[in-house]
Amino acid sequence: MSAERRNADGFALQVMIGLCLIWGVQQVLIKWAAADIAPVMQAAGRSGISALLVGLLICWKGGWDQVGSTWRGGLLAGALFGLEFLFIAEGLQLTTAAHMSVFLYTAPIFTALGVHFLLASERLRPLQWLGILLAFIGIAIAFAGGVSWDNLDRRMLLGDAFGVLAGACWGATTVVVRASRLSEAPVTLTLFYQLMVGFIGLLLIALFSGQITHVSLTTVAVASVLFQGLVVSFFSYLVWFWLLRRYLAANLAVFSFMTPLFGVTFGVLLLGEALSLNFVIGAVLVLLGITFVSAEQWLRRRLRKALGQR
Repeated sequence: MSAERRNADGFALQVMIGLCLIWGVQQVLIKWAAADIAPVMQAAGRSGISALLVGLLICWKGGWDQVGSTWRGGLLAGALFGLEFLFIAEGLQLTTAAHMSVFLYTAPIFTALGVHFLLASERLRPLQWLGILLAFIGIAIAFAGGVSWDNLDRRMLLGDAFGVLAGACWGATTVVVRASRLSEAPVTLTLFYQLMVGFIGLLLIALFSGQITHVSLTTVAVASVLFQGLVVSFFSYLVWFWLLRRYLAANLAVFSFMTPLFGVTFGVLLLGEALSLNFVIGAVLVLLGITFVSAEQWLRRRLRKALGQR
């Protein structure tokens, strides 16, 4: 019998703050190191390092016996994972890390829409539909860039679109995991599929696009890839899965919204990125919409408690 999941406590909050800091700085590091190593090569490198470590972990704890029943879903999830990081890599060459941090985390919106149509047990509720509407209004406002169309930065607009597409791929990956036999597989095996297929795909894209030669082993480049591979893709993902096995997902989802806030903050402080009023307003609406979608049950319980209802 699986352990009963409990409400998030002070320990969970502290761990989530640490994870959100790690995830929030990720886009900033990719952009910071882009002059020394192509973002696509960074994504391939981090996936390769993490895939090796996760593979060794599976050898130690077991899980290879389920490959026969899960490989189809694993390949699809891995392809979507690789596509997500391709959009991130290409988008960061066109837009800011702050913008990418917000648009990437639209993923829960696309996950909710996907499971709504595929899983009868997870139909969207009115508050979640409101959240989706708010999020897409926020995206439209953030994309506007100014009152006049003449003020639009088309490169940034394309980069922002890549950010939304990356979020859509992330959301689709989650839907594949939830709706396939991967939902019953060890989390290490599910993660391995994504990392290994993503590594191979991104490396091939870097090879055929000529970006594989855009590598200078500077301190910044090496530190960025090692941080992403060891800390982000391996350590933080496993800690996240560990939390999901012990705490209610809705509670953790509320805390996870700190990630784009940290991403925007790091982008401004470390890279000197400017924020337009349109983007700030749009980002607030996007984050509010994501909260309504991902934490709908938690918000409902809080509302009932405030109103004195059971």
